Amino acid sequence: MLSAHSFFDLSSCEHPELMRPEEQAWDALKNLKHYLGEQRYHELTPPLIQDGEPVKRTLVYYNGSLLEARELRIELGDATKGGIKVFHDENLLLGASVIMAGAIFHGSRIRIGKGVLIEPGAYIKSPTIIGDQTEVRHGAYIRGNCLIGRNCVVGHVTEVKHTIFLDGAKAGHFAYLGDSILGNGVNLGAGTKLANLRFIKGDISITTPNSTMETGLRKLGAILGDHVQTGCNSVTNPGTFLGKKSLVIPNTTVPSGYHPDGSLIR
Repeated sequence: MLSAHSFFDLSSCEHPELMRPEEQAWDALKNLKHYLGEQRYHELTPPLIQDGEPVKRTLVYYNGSLLEARELRIELGDATKGGIKVFHDENLLLGASVIMAGAIFHGSRIRIGKGVLIEPGAYIKSPTIIGDQTEVRHGAYIRGNCLIGRNCVVGHVTEVKHTIFLDGAKAGHFAYLGDSILGNGVNLGAGTKLANLRFIKGDISITTPNSTMETGLRKLGAILGDHVQTGCNSVTNPGTFLGKKSLVIPNTTVPSGYHPDGSLIR
């Protein structure tokens, strides 16, 4: 009932060593820090990028190299739909990513996929992996130990900590995500908060219709199955598990525990 397979279609997941269908859904969070520690990362190094300082000029990351945008022509569209286009003269640099002036990178273990857009004011700590055609918007705060999939959105004033986005997951506006997993195609309404720490000390347990399961985690936010949607200003309590295609009505506080596929939480 609480296996990763129950919540996510992992048939095209880029990280099968981490997201194992037969394991409990929260096991990926237990293993995330170790997994990220074993990955290879890009050389986002001086002089064009200084650790912890705003990028001074818009840059393009292409084929392992950083290029200055003033030498190129950039067309900015919806990154999640392949809308980032960079040209050198009339030649399209297929898969080029754009890092806009004012973005900040902290630490050396950051990997950026193809066709990514990172807007001014985004603050990204390592280790973090950002998948192809993902958009990191102005004011986003990625606090490290984060794995962001393909075609995702980390939105304006959204804070993400020790969290996994599967492909197409979007947290577009004013969200907080702590120690959580967003399934494929999940969409969080503006102001959604995935709380991850109980007032009462101790590990978080998950109640199902048949039993109570111990997670072994002191911090655990929400596990949102594929295509879950939350309304604006909704909140999930620590240890919330929402099955596939569940809906959360705006301004709702979701109780901890397991909610089956197709639930309507109001």
